[in-house]
Amino acid sequence: MANTMVIQQPKPFVQAITSNQWSSEICDCTKDMSSCCLAFWCFPCFACITAREAGECLCLPLLNGFGLIPPATMSLRVGIRQRYGIEGTMCNDCVYSFFCGPCTWCQMSREMKTRLQPVTLINPHVR
Repeated sequence: MANTMVIQQPKPFVQAITSNQWSSEICDCTKDMSSCCLAFWCFPCFACITAREAGECLCLPLLNGFGLIPPATMSLRVGIRQRYGIEGTMCNDCVYSFFCGPCTWCQMSREMKTRLQPVTLINPHVR
């Protein structure tokens, strides 16, 4: 009986989401219905939870009441764009924050969930 020595282990490869675009559009609420429903029925709670998940202060969304343009929404959107290398402009962030506040918070929540998914290791040699 011959002994076989393994001299090379199979190497898994990593599948990760690396894109310079948002993973979903501003009005793609159907991609995450539970978050969309929470944002619709209790937007202040949803915004605070999303801010906390982004690593910001839980009360950050409460600052949106102090100004014509929602400063917390805009700053968090800019921060998420910079964190994940998403292309865009502050002008677009300002427009989305002002006219589509809840949709903007939903998009940021979806983006964090998409980008923070655990890395999937795939072994192509498994049969």
